Amino acid sequence: MRKFGVFVLVLVGASVLMAHPHFNKKVIAQLPGGVEATISYQTVPANEQHTQGAAIGSFLTPRSPGLNLSGELRVGSTVIPAGDLIIGVVKNSAEDWTLALYPGQVGRGETLDTSRLIKLDSMFTRTSEAVEHLTIDINPGHGRFEGKAVLIINFGTLTLHGALS
Repeated sequence: MRKFGVFVLVLVGASVLMAHPHFNKKVIAQLPGGVEATISYQTVPANEQHTQGAAIGSFLTPRSPGLNLSGELRVGSTVIPAGDLIIGVVKNSAEDWTLALYPGQVGRGETLDTSRLIKLDSMFTRTSEAVEHLTIDINPGHGRFEGKAVLIINFGTLTLHGALS
């Protein structure tokens, strides 16, 4: 009987773990100018109800995805410092978002100083098919970002591109 109980416990535990896995991901890119950018994040489920209900001007960062830069970046008049940054988005309106970075780290439940946000030159689009889990990458840009490196975040039907070069 005891073996059966252990078997059931292991089976239930395995099914819970397999039901909805989240992956820790790391993306590394060499940016123009030789700066290495490393993105670290967890593939959390897209929760667009949370984004829709967020206040205008709020900074949203699902599980605080990180960007580490080996050197400083200058994008027009914007300076992005070397080191650790938190990746997030600022809600300007229901149909207008800006990709933003926050220097340093913020502990769970801590309030961040929004005056320190680094807002990237951004392009926001809404997709017809939702991305089920958060994805973040660095790719070559298109449109007005042609020839630049861009940080891309996909979350539900929200897609933001932010210039990094």
